Amino acid sequence: MKRCLTSLMLVLATACAMLGQQVTGDTSPTRQDILKLFEVMHVRDQMKQIMDQVMKQMKAMTREQMKKHAPAANDEEVAKLDAMSAQLFKDMPIDALLDDMIPVYQKHLTKTDVDAMLGFYSTPTGQKILGEMPAIAAEGMQAVQPRLRKIVDETTEKVEKMANEEAQKQNAPSSDTKKQ
Repeated sequence: MKRCLTSLMLVLATACAMLGQQVTGDTSPTRQDILKLFEVMHVRDQMKQIMDQVMKQMKAMTREQMKKHAPAANDEEVAKLDAMSAQLFKDMPIDALLDDMIPVYQKHLTKTDVDAMLGFYSTPTGQKILGEMPAIAAEGMQAVQPRLRKIVDETTEKVEKMANEEAQKQNAPSSDTKKQ
């Protein structure tokens, strides 16, 4: 669950944030400048779409984990877990999240940067990129999921092996015990 929430935040940051440089000589954009950029970029809608995709993936991953760790789980228990996940995303305060992001944009972008972004994202090409970004992000996540799952599984196996070896060491009689 934590991994999914971390993934959600990472996806939100990459889908919404444009990398820039620290504000130096140029003036900082105003709150209204950033809100206008968010509007032109359809950030609110993108966040909702991304959350929907993450929720679907989280649901699939949660079910898979449940099968591994609680094979006796019944359909009712799975449905409760699905309902909790859905409620988590339904209650997500998108406007508050956007408000939290405004100072970050102001820190990294100048007013000139924001004006240039507004200019670009107002063009047909800019709008096309924004329209395709959720699908690109979702397909990208699906494309890397098998590799990430393999890495997570291998890491889990290594950790379990180390834990088992450590438990065996602690349960093994020491050489002093053998002499007595």
